[in-house]
Amino acid sequence: MPEEMPVEFWQAIDQFNQGQFYECHDTLEALWMDAIDPQRRFYQGILQIAVACYHLYNSNPRGAVILLGEGIARLKDYQPIYGGIEVTPLLTQAAALLSILQQTNLAQSTQSGTSSIETSSVVAASQDIRLPQIQKAAEIQAAD
Repeated sequence: MPEEMPVEFWQAIDQFNQGQFYECHDTLEALWMDAIDPQRRFYQGILQIAVACYHLYNSNPRGAVILLGEGIARLKDYQPIYGGIEVTPLLTQAAALLSILQQTNLAQSTQSGTSSIETSSVVAASQDIRLPQIQKAAEIQAAD
């Protein structure tokens, strides 16, 4: 049986899926601050993936890499479904994005001899980048 999630959680999921990552962060942060585990850790994992996407849009791929890794690690124990969302596909998509960003970093490091990710290489690779989407679990969709 899925955990009952507050209406603000679903608002944050909609914000995430609409690419409103900063707003999603604000909405989830308000929930996260008052939550206790296991919801607290769950909210934090989604929040970190949202902030990673925000960093990516704001030319901070290093921040995106760090937060994607942290968000993925926090959400792994919530698979396959938690809180009415499909966690496994979210992690698969987030891991694919992380892999692309890390490969871009590796290629850039090899060419320049540095360990920094240049924004231009991320922008060039961004045509291949698909941002994660959060899907409602099947039983939740059927009830809608």
